[in-house]
Amino acid sequence: MHKRILVTGGAGFLGSHLCERLLEAGHEVLCVDNFFTGSRRNVAHLFNNPSFELLRHDITFPLYVEVDEIYNLACPASPIHYQFDPVQTTKTSVIGAINMLGLAKRVKAKFLQASTSEVYGDPTVHPQPEEYWGHVNPIGFRSCYDEGKRCAETLVFDYNRQHKMAAKVVRIFNTYGPRMHPKDGRVVSNFVMQALNGEDITLYGDGEQTRSFCYVDDLVEAMIRMMAAGRETTGPINIGNPTEFTIRELAELVLELTGSKSELVFQPLPADDPKQRQPDIRKAMKELDWRPTIKLREGLIKTIDYFDELRRSTKGLESGKRLWSSNGLEQRGG
Repeated sequence: MHKRILVTGGAGFLGSHLCERLLEAGHEVLCVDNFFTGSRRNVAHLFNNPSFELLRHDITFPLYVEVDEIYNLACPASPIHYQFDPVQTTKTSVIGAINMLGLAKRVKAKFLQASTSEVYGDPTVHPQPEEYWGHVNPIGFRSCYDEGKRCAETLVFDYNRQHKMAAKVVRIFNTYGPRMHPKDGRVVSNFVMQALNGEDITLYGDGEQTRSFCYVDDLVEAMIRMMAAGRETTGPINIGNPTEFTIRELAELVLELTGSKSELVFQPLPADDPKQRQPDIRKAMKELDWRPTIKLREGLIKTIDYFDELRRSTKGLESGKRLWSSNGLEQRGG
């Protein structure tokens, strides 16, 4: 069935892949982004598609459009970006969710909120099931993102209960792949760029903290299945890869795949950084008939190829000075 679909944060890493998949399925896509961390480069290959529309807009301000479905992905998702302007990060999660839920209510659109594994904080339960309420510092440096997303989830379920809306929540665990921001401070992009540039690989703590890495194609498939599920499937549902790796294992695999001679160096662990992060995906398997299929090695090869091409191209290097520098982020008021 042909639909008109709004993707907020659509020019970002995840959003651009989602827009691409929705267009391939024959839908019209309205991609909304304020380009704080997203980039036109991520969706430039879609500009000639008559079913694709790009709109520069900040969802902390109301948006008036007619759509059938809304995927709300808008929010800086890496610590280096969401801590740059923490007040704006909270506003994007909370006021942005209110605006997009209000839009969905007015036009009777199905709504999917992209939440995060960060709602579990530094977990005391492992792996993390959806029933776990989390262990989050409400006043720390990461709180703007963690608590902002927790509040966004609250809003979704209150709109569900109060207005009988078809609104859903997925909790996204570590995702990687082409179009990641090279300077986003996330572990995969950090390690790959450091290895390709022959720089030391920076590990925090002893490198024995664990993460689970989901390739972007698997993640997008889960989101689309969640949106397509019946009204009773509201979530929250964890989506991610349950295969667990230590950060040191990831660094060593990146060194192997890039052939880099970079050295491993260790620095103190940042405040409130989770020691373990692994999704319990039994609900996704049961309710969405979904599980990740792409192994870490396979996904890393594709990711490394993307970053290597970006690094090698003259255009990519010039863009690196302008678009990919965290120091060049546009300051925004609170």
